Amino acid sequence: MLAGTALAGSTAGGTLLVLLLAPLALIDLALVIYSLVDLAHRDHVTGGHKWPWVVVILVVGTIGPIVYLVVGRREG
Repeated sequence: MLAGTALAGSTAGGTLLVLLLAPLALIDLALVIYSLVDLAHRDHVTGGHKWPWVVVILVVGTIGPIVYLVVGRREG
């Protein structure tokens, strides 16, 4: 169990954890949304097909949108 940790069983600790992680979760969500919208508006992407990039963005986690933004976007 987590009884030995500083945050276990503590309402204040749980609140602190939420306050620390919530901005990161929102940034991650914004990155995924931005990547999907960008992908939808592009005519050409690296590799030629958009569907693999959708999988990368949605499945790989935080790294997926970053990989798309760095590698997948191709000026047409």
